[in-house]
Amino acid sequence: MQTSEILDKLKALQDVLADKYDIEAKIEELPKSLDGSKALLERTQKEYIEKNAEYEAEKAKVSALQVELDEVVKLRESSEKGMDDIKTHREYEILDKQISDAQEKEDSLRKELQKEDKILSELNDDLQAEESIIESTKNDVAESQSRIDMNLEEYNKQLDELKALEQEKSEGIEDEIVYKFQRIIQKNRKGVVSVHGDVCSGCQMILPSQFVNEIRKGEKILFCPYCSRILFYEESDNSTNYNTLEDIGSLIGLDDDDEYESESDSENDDAYDYQDAGDDSSSTDDE
Repeated sequence: MQTSEILDKLKALQDVLADKYDIEAKIEELPKSLDGSKALLERTQKEYIEKNAEYEAEKAKVSALQVELDEVVKLRESSEKGMDDIKTHREYEILDKQISDAQEKEDSLRKELQKEDKILSELNDDLQAEESIIESTKNDVAESQSRIDMNLEEYNKQLDELKALEQEKSEGIEDEIVYKFQRIIQKNRKGVVSVHGDVCSGCQMILPSQFVNEIRKGEKILFCPYCSRILFYEESDNSTNYNTLEDIGSLIGLDDDDEYESESDSENDDAYDYQDAGDDSSSTDDE
């Protein structure tokens, strides 16, 4: 397959891959939309358990007070009935003291019971409010989960179609190129970019002249040494385009002397070892 054909197939493949990775990202993010509601539900349920324990303790306290009050009332009533059978003043004093103490205890218990009944009622109201929040949150979670399941079903359907299309667009391209290209698209939606003059249009970095000449020949699949994108040469218009190191030097006031140009060219030539698609470029592997 000619290099130009491979480039055309890669240009078509990059859109498919980009859409596939977008769908995969959405699938990964979908469950996270429930995190807030689930956290609220978990926190409310925990508070309900604690509140319910407090309610049960208060309920037991009220129940114990009620039992104690009933016993005091019975004692008072029994003592009052005993008044009819007393024969001496001493017996009267003793019985009257029992009735007085029982009445005092009864009044105290009734006040305490009234206070604890109020607390118990407030706790019960709180529990009912918590139950309402829990029920509402459960419904929200269930509805959200239902929507997520529907979206997941649709996303998975789209993903299957994109994977089939990816397989189709990848036919005839070396596995290594496809693998590297997949890694490029995971970071950059556009993985095939043009070179204008000496500049990679993907990262706007100036490329060495020797490397640009290799791109112009169009005999190999070449990767940008800076951004790792696949490159193809595209003729630029006649407008001013400061693509070379010499152009930039002139803009900032550097002298275009032969010594400077010679050193710059020498450094560029030594800095890069251009490889074809079958070799592992260090920048691509680092990606």
